[in-house]
Amino acid sequence: MNANSSQPHWLDAQEQDVWRGYLRASRLLEAALDHDLQAHGLQLSEYEILSMLSEQPDRRLRMSVIAEQVVQSRSRLTHTAGRLENRGWVRREACTGDRRGVELVLTDTGFAEITAMAPTHVASVRSNMLDHLSREDLEALGRAMAAIGTGIVRTGACDDVRGEQERLAAGLQDCRVRGSSKAEYPHADSARRGTAPDD
Repeated sequence: MNANSSQPHWLDAQEQDVWRGYLRASRLLEAALDHDLQAHGLQLSEYEILSMLSEQPDRRLRMSVIAEQVVQSRSRLTHTAGRLENRGWVRREACTGDRRGVELVLTDTGFAEITAMAPTHVASVRSNMLDHLSREDLEALGRAMAAIGTGIVRTGACDDVRGEQERLAAGLQDCRVRGSSKAEYPHADSARRGTAPDD
């Protein structure tokens, strides 16, 4: 729908086919990539974070930067980081020079794990995506995704979505804490303070 018009700007037949084809293919691709990572007990969203950290010279990134890159709310990223931290693959540290911020750091164990998983993931990307595209198709897809990403960032639509996710997550956490006794959740107050990393 055209946001500047009171009437819907309906998709024509070609647009409808492309749109539905994109939705189906993107879901199939994500499901296939997730399936191939399950042998390592990992989800694609978790692999992406570990991969990003492994590419940094010091294997660390500010959590707000990671949230922006993987398009996750900060509260959701905190939960994901917690799962990885429980495995000993990452740890959270205060930012150097800015104690208010939080960095996610890839541990030696985490680096060894991502190194072991990488061949499986790369083979999955090739067999499920790249092998089905010519070089021309790949270049066209790259241009299309860049145009879509730039357009969404320019409109600020994704900022609105993430802001709503943060508000919903904060509301759910607040309800859980208020509905539980101190005896049952003795660290509830500190947990609430740690639900989302600082910028």
